[in-house]
Amino acid sequence: MRRMLLIAGREYLAFVRTVGFWLSICLMPLGLFVAIYASGMAAKSAPTPRLAIVDISGGSYGPQLTGALGSAGPTAPRTAIVVAAPGGPYADLARATAGLKPYLTGDLTTPAGVRLDDVAIVHGPPDSPSLDLWTRNIAEPGLQARLGDALSDAVRRTRLAHSGLSPAAIAALDAAQPAVTQFSPRSAEGKVSMRDRLPTAVGFGMGVVLWSLILTGAGILLNSVIEEKSSRILEVLLTSGSVPEIMGGKILGAAAVTATTLAVWLTTASIIASSMNPGLVGQIVDVFVGRGLFLYFALYFVGGYLMYATLFATIGAFCETTREAQTLLGPLMILLTIPMVFMGQAIARPDAPLLQALSWFPPFTPFLMAARAASGPPWWQVVGTATLMFAMTAGELWIAGRAFRTGALSSGRFEFATFVAGIMGRGEHA
Repeated sequence: MRRMLLIAGREYLAFVRTVGFWLSICLMPLGLFVAIYASGMAAKSAPTPRLAIVDISGGSYGPQLTGALGSAGPTAPRTAIVVAAPGGPYADLARATAGLKPYLTGDLTTPAGVRLDDVAIVHGPPDSPSLDLWTRNIAEPGLQARLGDALSDAVRRTRLAHSGLSPAAIAALDAAQPAVTQFSPRSAEGKVSMRDRLPTAVGFGMGVVLWSLILTGAGILLNSVIEEKSSRILEVLLTSGSVPEIMGGKILGAAAVTATTLAVWLTTASIIASSMNPGLVGQIVDVFVGRGLFLYFALYFVGGYLMYATLFATIGAFCETTREAQTLLGPLMILLTIPMVFMGQAIARPDAPLLQALSWFPPFTPFLMAARAASGPPWWQVVGTATLMFAMTAGELWIAGRAFRTGALSSGRFEFATFVAGIMGRGEHA
């Protein structure tokens, strides 16, 4: 035990003493915050799009569409209304389309000397119009939906007026909107609040953080083993300690590095979150502790980390270079993209049959079960998936314990026969 702790301490200090380690773990959350802040600033600083509305239906829908866009917020497009007179340049749809497209391409500009970004053409019968939206930005967010909703509301008002309702009666109908409230038996107060939705976001965050931490720690361990094998340090360690002590010390040391990384990330994230929303951190801590989510996090972090750390350490013992290890880890990393794809579904459909089935596959278990933790999965699923995960980890430890020495003392490229010989206890010592 003493030698294992010494190896763990040596492994930990080898990383935390470097300036690059602290720079990398501190700059990652700060860089993420800066990127989010900068993206918001970029959206606000972008020039306001210019939209022209041409109504050739005769229903005079332009002002109503303009009002709807004006109430959409400060980033709504500025609107220029063009009312077509009979026989004018925009008298029908074909002529309106041909006449307005040059304003989008930049061949023509408005009297103010600017180019249009969007053109909305309302055409058809006044009581049943259609809308064609021409836009330079195909990915314009929400513009088509806002215009469609505004036109539908305007057509409804027009039909009600034609039915004989007064403007006051129509306004009363608009004001009589039904109140929709969401309730759930899982909510302490019955009515669903933001605090009731917070555990789901915390569960999703747990899955993503676990995925990042486990692979970060396992990657650190892999590089450490490869470096010490190539410099022959691993051979020296094997002369003074047993394989379980060396592997245990390395895994424990990398786990301490990962825990340090987590502590720095949480501290930085708490400071940033507190500055943006002072009460948010307290609510997250309350959910994390009060609902026992920290138990899920601890359980699946320990199991997942041991499972992947053992695998990465064994692979590292059989590889001379990082490039060689990457060829072996390539298929595994492709496989590990699967839980990231399905983790988002844990928010809306945590009990989906496919998600439950994938949770029983040990390589996916720590990530998907952590993401599903907030939904309160049945206890038998928690026990069963954890048992399979630790059973696979135990099998990996047994295989690694027999193959690690063979890999550490071998030379040359990875060979499957050498790996099998090491498991069977017939490895050749180089």
